[in-house]
Amino acid sequence: MRPAVRVAAAALAVVTSVHAFMWLAMREEVTAPGISDRLASMSFAPYGRDANPDKGEPTTEAQIRADVDAVAPYTKAVRTYASTGGLEHVARLAGEDGLKVTVGAWLDEDEARNEREIANAVEAAKKNSNVVGIVVGNESILRAERTPEQLIETIRRVKRETNVPVTTGETWDVWLDHPELVSAVDYIAAHMLPYWEGVTPQQVVDHTIAIYDRLRATYPGKRIVIAEFGWPSQGYNRDNAVPGELEQGQIIRNFVARADALGIDYNIIEAFDAPWKSFEGSVGQYWGLLDANRELKFPLSGPLTPSTYTATAAIALLLGIAFALPVFRFGRLTMTQGLVMMGAASLVGAWIATVADYWISHYIVGGNVVTFIASLVLLVPLVVVMLYRVEELATIAFGHSPRRLLRNEGAKGDALPARTPKVSIHIPAYKEPPEMLKHTLDSVARLNWPNFECLVIINNTPDPAFWEPIEAYCAQLGERFKFINLPKVEGFKAGALRVAMEKTAPDAEIIGVIDADYVVDPNWLHDLVPTFEDPTVGIVQAPQDHRDANKSLMHEAMNTEYAGFFDIGMVQRNEHDAIVVHGTMCLIRRAAMVEAGDWSSDTICEDTDLGLSIVERGWKSHYTNTRYGWGLLPDDFASFKKQRHRWAYGGMQIVKKHWRRMLPNGGTRLTPAQRREFGIGWVSWLGSESVGALVAILSLAWVPFVLGLGIAVPQRILTVPILFCFGIYVLHFCALYRLRVATTPVRMIGAAIAAMAVQFTVAKAVYDGFRYKDLAFARTAKGSWLAGAARAFPALPETIIGSGLMLAAIVLRMTNWHAVVEVDLFAFALAIQSLPFLAAAVIGWLEGSSLNAFETWASLRARAFALLPGRATPRAARVTVEKVAP
Repeated sequence: MRPAVRVAAAALAVVTSVHAFMWLAMREEVTAPGISDRLASMSFAPYGRDANPDKGEPTTEAQIRADVDAVAPYTKAVRTYASTGGLEHVARLAGEDGLKVTVGAWLDEDEARNEREIANAVEAAKKNSNVVGIVVGNESILRAERTPEQLIETIRRVKRETNVPVTTGETWDVWLDHPELVSAVDYIAAHMLPYWEGVTPQQVVDHTIAIYDRLRATYPGKRIVIAEFGWPSQGYNRDNAVPGELEQGQIIRNFVARADALGIDYNIIEAFDAPWKSFEGSVGQYWGLLDANRELKFPLSGPLTPSTYTATAAIALLLGIAFALPVFRFGRLTMTQGLVMMGAASLVGAWIATVADYWISHYIVGGNVVTFIASLVLLVPLVVVMLYRVEELATIAFGHSPRRLLRNEGAKGDALPARTPKVSIHIPAYKEPPEMLKHTLDSVARLNWPNFECLVIINNTPDPAFWEPIEAYCAQLGERFKFINLPKVEGFKAGALRVAMEKTAPDAEIIGVIDADYVVDPNWLHDLVPTFEDPTVGIVQAPQDHRDANKSLMHEAMNTEYAGFFDIGMVQRNEHDAIVVHGTMCLIRRAAMVEAGDWSSDTICEDTDLGLSIVERGWKSHYTNTRYGWGLLPDDFASFKKQRHRWAYGGMQIVKKHWRRMLPNGGTRLTPAQRREFGIGWVSWLGSESVGALVAILSLAWVPFVLGLGIAVPQRILTVPILFCFGIYVLHFCALYRLRVATTPVRMIGAAIAAMAVQFTVAKAVYDGFRYKDLAFARTAKGSWLAGAARAFPALPETIIGSGLMLAAIVLRMTNWHAVVEVDLFAFALAIQSLPFLAAAVIGWLEGSSLNAFETWASLRARAFALLPGRATPRAARVTVEKVAP
């Protein structure tokens, strides 16, 4: 067995053992007195799982008979709430199984129906000797559908027409508030549901008995029946009341034991779960002792354990192993690296198992359908992105050092290699400031390489003020510098580069591409061109860097954000020969470029497209994180966003163009590792950003329904992953920046803000990628007058969305009167989701603020030190920040 396999197997064994132990340790088991005899009574609503009586759907005799058979082993009697819609047959059919019946007559604002209800209830009592009472109306006073006087009149009318006891069903406090109602009924039918009072599960039975005693003391000699008592098996907490399968079983069994011992007459609500009751909050569907399939939800004797626990644990364990198996593909793996990666796989498996358990134990109807679909849609990208980030974190923090990274530190100034192939350097330019481009040409002229040419291609720039100075300067620099003016060329930058290829010297073997604003290191070619002595190498890429990061706080944040991509992501992708070619500071073998079909204009990221096409043909690529070139950052935040939109939209074009080639039978020479890196890279960047923005907007759209209509907030299986993934993002970002990027904690925070600020921009680009086939090439304004066109506040949409999310989070938190955990989690998730949008707002505001200038901070620091007695002004505060060039 290979060492890597042994390490992976050992890590899998450890993680699986820990996982299994934790599931065993979390297994709950509670005890409660057993129910030796049948229950006194159950509320009985004989409707099929898919029926909805609130829409007027009647039940059938066959359904009633089947449901009577289902409850007969567990109860001596049943209580109904209506006597129409088929329920008028319950008394007769229940009598066939020897069950007594308390018949209900539903009262509401439909007087014609009320008359039918009363008539059917009275008739049932007359015709069926097993009817032991009639309940006229149910919580009619509580819902303000009847005044006490109206209800009393109806009760007296029914009493005149029947010989069985007559009462009405009301909550216990209504009985205490209306003694006149007590006088009108034959017995008190009091509803006692401590869940709605926020009572803890441990206090429920004592609380209920105390209320019963209070009613008995208030109305001595009056028969009292606890006409509704129960506890939901699923749903959200209400203050200290926590629903649950174990809680339901324990509470019901404890209550029955106490009630039987004290001789209390009671009715348990209810016989069956009612999937149609989605309007009764999160718990309305789950009061049944039997589920909607007529299966008992907990045993009436013996220990109580979760019914789905064993299956959930087994699924979690198997899924954890399944997600961990890809780790075996790693050629080199440390034990800690394997433990972290497989631990993450186990967590993902546990979450998926929890999601599966949720949908097995809950009813997917009404608003739950939206939650169910959302959980399925979000499952895949969340799993992929989280595992990818954990893998990258584990590999960098605990794995081996990069093997394929070109390290050329210390090579500068060395003698030239024996062979110096000719390099043709192409510099496309479109309306670039001449002085800026001259700096670029000066740096090329200083290259420590004897065999190169430089082609400057001015495209679609009719104003001679831009190109005439460059034409003259190229002539001044000598014959190695060739000037090409293309007043009208199709295909934007790619079109200009195609013309450059036609003008390239026939003996040039390597093509170098740099942007017009880049100043290159003299040893760029000296250090990197020798890599092409390996005839299989097609691309050598160096990172981008910038020489104006100290222009403002915003520029420094942007520069540090870029550095993360080049020092973290590109280094790791290079280990699998799957780098993203980004045009500038790129060297490409001419033969590889010709084989790949030259520059293409069917995407606006022609550099990444060409690089991928070259790699698909089996050419190797190499990367160095040594800086050899420094350009200019986008002038402002609007340009920063425009550039990111172009990259993301171009990425979508590349996905649509190349996704079939990523398949195993895609007809390319890509390795499985390369396919994986490109595929997951697309999902991680384009997918996670767009899904994150979409979820945030959907969450904001859901808030009015929660506040205005009382629709339940998303369940924690959706909100917790949002919070968990954000935690992984923060850990991943901070840890990898500290390990790989030469920066400070303050700059790292700035980079995080800059990265989050373009989430919505990337999401919009993905949306545009689906909506539009081709968008015009958007040039990023750098060092020119074009920046003036984007001076208006560039983050208005993000500010509106982010403010809405944060405001919604605050409102939900402040109006969470019953301390519902899901509401707090949803509010917290909304606050977390607002951060990328607010980050854009912060940068947009900072851009126009004096706080964006380093001089302001230096002045503030000097003033602060000046206020301290005996403290000299720090040197850092006295230094004027100047533009730094390499």
